[in-house]
This record gives sequence, structure tokens and C-alpha cells, in this order.
Amino acid sequence: MADRGILSSLRYLFADVIGDDDDTPPFLPEGLPEPVMAAASEAIHRLIDYQGPGYAHLYVTRLRRFIGKQGVDEAMLFDIAQLMAARMSYEDPIRIAQLKLFELDGRPGASAGSVEVKKFRIEELIGALPAVIAEYLLDALDWAGWSNKRISIRFSTASWLGIRRLRIEAGLKRWRLFSVRYARERVWVERWLHMIDRSLTKQPQAAPAIIHTASMIEGYGDVYRQGMADWNAIIDSLVKPTFDGVLALPDLGRAVTEARAAALPDPRQASLKRKIAEIRARVAASAYVT
Repeated sequence: MADRGILSSLRYLFADVIGDDDDTPPFLPEGLPEPVMAAASEAIHRLIDYQGPGYAHLYVTRLRRFIGKQGVDEAMLFDIAQLMAARMSYEDPIRIAQLKLFELDGRPGASAGSVEVKKFRIEELIGALPAVIAEYLLDALDWAGWSNKRISIRFSTASWLGIRRLRIEAGLKRWRLFSVRYARERVWVERWLHMIDRSLTKQPQAAPAIIHTASMIEGYGDVYRQGMADWNAIIDSLVKPTFDGVLALPDLGRAVTEARAAALPDPRQASLKRKIAEIRARVAASAYVT
């Protein structure tokens, strides 16, 4: 299933870049429960705005994997539909420029003539470029020790020059699917879906907790980096070992919830690492007693 999702992702990537993308918005998947239809429909429109119809087709392909799947109820499918749309429309400078331009279209809740200043890590800005360029630049930044530097970027609709710059930045979305960041996000989404699949087979009761780990990752800059690091720590130290049979966690869902509660905005992850070690120690002690 994961391979199929990756192949679909690559197909839509090349279709979008060479101009063969199907301009027809995807239909809602068959068999979608009525309570989930509104969330999926909103996601499709959001992803068409974000990248294009082909990208929305990829969303539908991924979502279809869980429709009618044993152990997936309406609430879980609703959460998958919403959280996957949020991750597939991740915040990068291109997206922020798009959202600022939407203000000029009179979208509800927005006001024209505003200025926002966002602080990015320099590696994020480079990561939005096509990989063929970005990889060399990222290597150079690492060599110079500048990867962690922060840069403040103005996103303004207060002047024609600011609006023109926003249009140029938003226009880069056509190349987004070739970017380093997109490659990482594609791998992340597929791994998240794979972990949900494995949970439904190994520990169905833990599936909701696995699904909701997607909410750990949001935004940009240090917040995004911290969330991604914490997510990987929990998956690599608790979830995957349990599914692989290396860690005998009888209640994985509870363990994931415990670990998430210990995740603090700390680059060293001290509290999270202590909690993970504590959970693993409990498992070892239980096995010893048994």
C-alpha cells in the first residue's frame, strides 16, 4: 500500500511539472461515510488551492485506502481525512504567500493591506527550492555552519511591490513537488499512513492515538522542527519496535499518549527521552516479573 501511494505521488509530481495534470477536480471516494464527506470535500478544495487538481487526486487515493477497512470507524476516518489534508498543505514560504494573496480575493476573515513577518530557518527557505539546486546549497550551509540561522521574511499586501513579490513567491508552487521539503513530507505522510495500517493489524485499539500523532507537526521554523523530531522519537522508540515485536507494549495507545504529554519545546528532548526510557523500563520490568 505504501508503495502504491509513493507511485501515485511521483505520477502527480511529473504530471504537474510537465503540464499534463488533469484539471478535473477529483470526485469524493465511493463508500465515504456521510459525516466524513464535508471534511474530505473541504480538503479537496484546499489542496487544489495549495497545489492543483492532481495533488487533490493524490489525497483521494491515499484516503481511499482506509474506506471500508476493518477497524476504521467514521471518527477515525474523519480524523485521517482532516489531519492528512493539514499535513499535505504544510506551511512553507510559498503557502504563506498564497494565503496572503487570498486576502486580496476577499476571503472571509481576512483584511487587505496587512504585513506579516515570519521567521524561518535558512534551511527551510533553501528546502523550498528544487532538490537539484537545494542539495548543493544545503551542503554548503552545513559546511559553513549556517543551517540553523534564522531569517525574517516580510509578507505584505500593503503595497504593489509587496503584492508583486507575493505573486512571484506563490508562483513557485509549480516547482514545489521537486523540492527537498516536498520529498521529506511525502515520505512522512506515507510513513504515518503505514503506521496506521500496522496498528490496525497489530494493535487496533492504538490506531486512534497513532492517527492523532499527526497533530504534533505543524507550522514552520523551530516549532515545525521540534514537532517532527518529537514525532520521530516516539515512532522510532515506541511504535515501530512494538509492531516489529521488539518491544512488548500491551497498551501502545496509552504509551503514545504518555510520551506526547512529556514532549516539551526543548531541542534536547530531555523530558520526552526520560518518559520514553521510563515506558521501556516498565516493559522490561514486567517481562522480568513474568
